[in-house]
Amino acid sequence: MDFRKEYEQKLISAEAAAKLIKEDDWVDFGWGVGLPHDLDKAVADHIVANDIRGLKFRGGVVLRKPEIFKIENAPEHLCWNSWHMTGIERKSIADGIGYYAPIRYSELPRYYRDLPDPVDVAMFRVAPMDNEGYFNFGPSASHMADMCSRAKKIVVEVNTNMPVALGGEVGGEKIHISKVDFIVESTNVGMDLLGAGPTNEIDEAVAKLIVEEIPNGACLQLGIGGMPNAVGSLIAESDLKDLGVHTEMYVDAFVDIAKAGKINGKCKTVDPGRQTYAFGCGSQKLYDYIHNNPECYSAPVDYTNDIRVVGAMDNFMSINNAVDIDLFGQVGAESAGIKHISGAGGQLDFVLGAYLSKGGKSFICFSSTFADKAGNLHSRIKPTLAPGSICTDTRTNTHYVVTEYGKVNLKGLTTWERAEALVSIAHPDFREELVKDAEKMGIWRKSNKR
Repeated sequence: MDFRKEYEQKLISAEAAAKLIKEDDWVDFGWGVGLPHDLDKAVADHIVANDIRGLKFRGGVVLRKPEIFKIENAPEHLCWNSWHMTGIERKSIADGIGYYAPIRYSELPRYYRDLPDPVDVAMFRVAPMDNEGYFNFGPSASHMADMCSRAKKIVVEVNTNMPVALGGEVGGEKIHISKVDFIVESTNVGMDLLGAGPTNEIDEAVAKLIVEEIPNGACLQLGIGGMPNAVGSLIAESDLKDLGVHTEMYVDAFVDIAKAGKINGKCKTVDPGRQTYAFGCGSQKLYDYIHNNPECYSAPVDYTNDIRVVGAMDNFMSINNAVDIDLFGQVGAESAGIKHISGAGGQLDFVLGAYLSKGGKSFICFSSTFADKAGNLHSRIKPTLAPGSICTDTRTNTHYVVTEYGKVNLKGLTTWERAEALVSIAHPDFREELVKDAEKMGIWRKSNKR
């Protein structure tokens, strides 16, 4: 069937599409690289020209500053509600625009399915329509299909640079033209890029400690950041083989590992031979690698992050960053005190799922210290999480913790054993102070080594 006639009937300008947005609307604005470009500019102009107020936008993993953020007196017109924040979105909090929506990322599809009030308007970028009338979400399947099922109006912005991210039996990676209300053909700007960031000696030291725990045939999940990137680089250079991928976020490190011949997925009991992910962000090489690649599997996040799916795969290795940890083993990965950093994401899902896996391990890794603006050094291992800090992984769930000074397995340890283990991988300059704090809290035995 030729869907071109329907396509032409639904084709409108970005400016005309922007006029669909009315005061007090809830507007979904894509996810990751799905954030619209031409529509973003048209919507910003529409808000200013017509003094539109009370708008509530949803989105997340923003890789460039949206035009709607640049509106003069933006907080008087709109607020941004993020499912997972980048640095750009953190800045929006300070600007009075942005707010975080706390949720386990894996719950987003159900959240939309159960949403009592429909999304008023959904606007997002897609790949060009295929011969069957489908627009691919690109590397952003995530929760998009379920969000669209609850939208009153759907506007897709077609971009020829958007890679086609192939899906599978679970579905959720594309939307049919029959469900789309309007189509905007964009100016086809390039993909939004996310640099992996340089690694340093500390990252590499932590990576070495983790990689020696990974067996051949393991299935990998990597978070974003210097340390997971360092782990990926080290794996690419290692003798490991027959690795698999099942992850929330697909990052550049996976491309490097795959091109080094380390990934074939033949040991995966779920989706064998395929690299499964909920969304991807990275350099152009990542988008080029994903495009129409049958080895890559774009799936909804309630599938990729389902602890039952994760636990069904043997030797599942989950590797994620954190902001800090306390002597009880509580992991903070979302905020530093009340200063928001990121979001819950799927870290807890993978911590839980990896432990359900036969031979599985979850690693929380970070540098032992950080320096403040004045150059003063602070320990990331603290007596207790700072007031206002969000606990992402509870003490009962924490498995391996790794710094440049070593790695410890906290699973099943008593409070004093945990304190002792964590002190042993703290920066030497802070160990004595941490011991004293542990004594005050009643989680340090006098006979313990100092």
